[in-house]
Amino acid sequence: MSTTTPAAPARRWPAVPGPLRTGAGFALAAVVLFAVAPAVLSDFRLGLLGKFLCFAIVAAGIGLAWGRGGMLTLGQGLFFGMGAYVMAMHLKLADAQVRGDAVPDFMSIAGVRDVPGWWQPFASPVVTLLVVLLAPGAVAVLLGLMVFKRRVKGAYFAILSQALAAALATWVVGQQMLGGSNGLNRFRTFFGFDLSDPANRRLLFFIAAGTLLVVVAVVRQLMRSRYGELLVAVRDQEERVRFLGYDPANVKVVAYTVAATFAGIAGALFVPLVGIISPSDVGIVPSISFLIGVAIGGRDTLLGPVLGAIGIAWAESSLSESFPSAWVYAQGALFIVVVGFLPGGLASLGGVLRRRGRPAERVPHEEPDEPASVRTTEPEKEPVA
Repeated sequence: MSTTTPAAPARRWPAVPGPLRTGAGFALAAVVLFAVAPAVLSDFRLGLLGKFLCFAIVAAGIGLAWGRGGMLTLGQGLFFGMGAYVMAMHLKLADAQVRGDAVPDFMSIAGVRDVPGWWQPFASPVVTLLVVLLAPGAVAVLLGLMVFKRRVKGAYFAILSQALAAALATWVVGQQMLGGSNGLNRFRTFFGFDLSDPANRRLLFFIAAGTLLVVVAVVRQLMRSRYGELLVAVRDQEERVRFLGYDPANVKVVAYTVAATFAGIAGALFVPLVGIISPSDVGIVPSISFLIGVAIGGRDTLLGPVLGAIGIAWAESSLSESFPSAWVYAQGALFIVVVGFLPGGLASLGGVLRRRGRPAERVPHEEPDEPASVRTTEPEKEPVA
């Protein structure tokens, strides 16, 4: 008779409570963004990082809408452009007021003597901020209700959203009052602060960093809430959710609106940080770039889209300086590798490695104490009539 000795249980560290772990993560991110980055980066590199943080804000919203809701949003450039151009209009009007001119400089060069009527409300900082916060979300609500109520989804929704971004870029090119194909640039002030002052440039970076942390906190709360569970259920089993009495269209509209609002805020921060906004920043190409960062980072996670967007933008900037023509191929190859071998993005790499490195569990096989006796049975005889 064989006996087996049970293996001693592996020693595990005590689990860290969820709120404590979350607070530590946000504290670490705050230290990196507010202390480490300004200390080790030059003013130019810090400005680049601020630009990348704007992309990360857009990516956080895409992660909620696409990763959790299954909505392939290929047109976030539409909402990014709305927030950016509204902020740019306000900054140009403020610069003209500081110089004592009746119209912004590019209008003066074009021979325009009066500010167009649809520009005038954006001379107010309050109106500008309200439009930046509310207009992208309002447009997303209208589009979402028209699309999702008709049960448009999948590739059809992706193509439609991409077409809207292309339409905005095409429309802006033909608007000379928005700078045409050159866009709006050469901003001097930001709500009264001189943009040529390095201290004010750092302040802009801190505003972008704080906004990103708030956006990540909002997305985390939505993901962990009951709404987040319902959003995942709509992604996986939309018809079953409908049979349970919920309207999947309303659930999708909320996520789509939140993502659009985040994109509008990111666009408004992008303008003073970068100093220019043009049709090339709001069309199809930037919309796809937002999506690539989310896909490579890991669309179904909280930090994957954020880190993916920052990493891809940083790699593009760094490699383009040394190898201008090689970055496009490197980005395409990385995207193919991630989609083909890591559908969950780079955020899932650790889990994949742990599963492959874990030894296969074997079921213990015990031999019987005594050999089983062989039993023979005689065939039944038919009854004699």
